Amino acid sequence: MEGKCIILCAPSGAGKTSITKYLLQQDLGLKFSISACNREARVGENNGVDYNFLSTEDFKNKIDKNEFVEWEEVYKDNYYGTLKSEITRIWEDGNSVIFDVDVEGGLSLTKHFGEKALAIFIKPPSFEALEARLRGRGTEDEEKIQKRLAKAGKELEYAKWFDHIIVNEKLETAQQEVFTLVKSFLKK
Repeated sequence: MEGKCIILCAPSGAGKTSITKYLLQQDLGLKFSISACNREARVGENNGVDYNFLSTEDFKNKIDKNEFVEWEEVYKDNYYGTLKSEITRIWEDGNSVIFDVDVEGGLSLTKHFGEKALAIFIKPPSFEALEARLRGRGTEDEEKIQKRLAKAGKELEYAKWFDHIIVNEKLETAQQEVFTLVKSFLKK
């Protein structure tokens, strides 16, 4: 059985995770695709809930066995990807998949799923607002913040390749805009 996919992408700190959580609370028949990664879990993250945390060796073995729909080395030696088994699990339960992924992963998923996917880019109101959000988290050191900001600058250039761009100036407004798009797509 194959269903539909909702792909939410944004630079880190733009609000895609908050919007994803909001959509999952609505009655849309969406289930979260749990990405796999080889990084250490952050405080409060749980294996099989937030991510499927794999060792680097396990991740590379799954790449070799073609077990990913998409994967990439997001930062040096930091791998993220979407396991085929995760998509199958959600579709077999009669749900549609929602992805909260980085921009390159989102573009790969869009190519893979074609007409079955709705790809939405969440854009911060400004680069300065994005930086303030990243710093406000208090979860990363200056070096990681600078890496994320450098990557965000590149990712913002890819927005034009998505089906829709939503500017997240006010979270509640952005959530409603995305909800309307998703609900319409799932009814088709």
